[in-house]
Amino acid sequence: MAHIAREHCCVFGLGWGDEGKGKVVDLLTPAFDVVVRFNGGANAGHTVCIGDEKFALHLLPTGVLHENCMSVIGPGVVVDPVQLMSEIDALAARGLDVKDRLRISDRAHLVLAYHKAEDQLGEQSAGGAKIGTTARGIGPCYADKMRRTTAVRFADVVHDPDIECRVRAIVAQRRRMLQALYGDDGGIDEKSVIDDILRAKDRLAANVCDTSSLLYGAIDASSLLLFEGANGTLLDVDHGTYPYVTSSSTGPHGIATGAGVAAGVVTRIVGTMKAYATRVGSGPFVSELVNKVGDEIRVRGNEFGTTTGRPRRCGWFDAVSARQVIRLTGTTDIAMMHLDTLAGFDQVGICTAYRLDGRTLTVPPAYAGMLEAAEPVIEYLPGWPEEIRGARRFEDLPKAAVEYVLRIEQLLGVPVSIIGLGPERSQVLVRGSLEQVIPTPSASGT
Repeated sequence: MAHIAREHCCVFGLGWGDEGKGKVVDLLTPAFDVVVRFNGGANAGHTVCIGDEKFALHLLPTGVLHENCMSVIGPGVVVDPVQLMSEIDALAARGLDVKDRLRISDRAHLVLAYHKAEDQLGEQSAGGAKIGTTARGIGPCYADKMRRTTAVRFADVVHDPDIECRVRAIVAQRRRMLQALYGDDGGIDEKSVIDDILRAKDRLAANVCDTSSLLYGAIDASSLLLFEGANGTLLDVDHGTYPYVTSSSTGPHGIATGAGVAAGVVTRIVGTMKAYATRVGSGPFVSELVNKVGDEIRVRGNEFGTTTGRPRRCGWFDAVSARQVIRLTGTTDIAMMHLDTLAGFDQVGICTAYRLDGRTLTVPPAYAGMLEAAEPVIEYLPGWPEEIRGARRFEDLPKAAVEYVLRIEQLLGVPVSIIGLGPERSQVLVRGSLEQVIPTPSASGT
């Protein structure tokens, strides 16, 4: 028990995002001292329901909802300073002052107005080849990070005496580029961009530091770290359904670069998924249900994006892709959210393989065209008519719901340790060794 309780932990998504990571991080946070975001940007949307209150976070780690926890934004996150300041102000208006509990990496890059303009114009011009981005400037900012000369980091904002001059040059270059590519410079205003940077410097400079050193100091002091991934591993730039992916390393393999902490430090790896599958935007989705069942799952599960409000595509749980992600990431535990959404269906399905050109595939191919052409092999199990949101023990669930969970465990080879039964903080079951880590969930308080 003591050994388990002293493990550093990562929570990440096994799918295409929207798996309920915010609720899982919120559930785990009381057992930890520091929560760290290590990838992505304001394209993430982590939602936590506490009583009648709903908190939707995009850049701030979910740990900010717990007053005894330090929250860290790592160097792998691309930060829209306007969005971040807006989130801080919104929480302050609700009685949560996070300024003294937030640290931002001096190596984190800034998403600025010209990144968002480039993202929007690029998607508009792509026609049928759209990636389906959130148009929040994430991809263009990561591209600048790799170009280097056009990138702006918090270290530059805080320390570079020539930052205004450099940003003017970047804006002028970006306007020429956008005009040449799209016949539109995106309406980028140089003064507005510089004002955003100076406002960020004034308000956030005190929160900027070398977060890698901060985290190792916390480790040396025997503090426990919880790493919060954004998006999902099927959107990982290297391992996802490319090119319909995001621009960062979204799984625990992203911790080393995205947080500046050696990957081996983290030994408890919690992969979050839904009891079915969802996807927002373009890209292959083998188990998608383009029918009344898919529509009903969407309505029952309130499957509309936290960040964009877009309706999510819905389908049966895909054990093929989940098994691949579990191998890739070394997942030790699964958190299955939205089991309650499936209550009332006569039968529930699990995609156990893909069929393509007469072949049966048990590993997803890399080429998106092959995934688009693949058909799902679906195994059906009996559904359950009972409402399950009031269950407090695994044994309280209907027999069919128990068998569904156990079948997924069997297919994936990893225990389902957390089961979400509704949006509330208290509507969750905890099984196995994680029972020794997680305090009894409460519907109220932070």
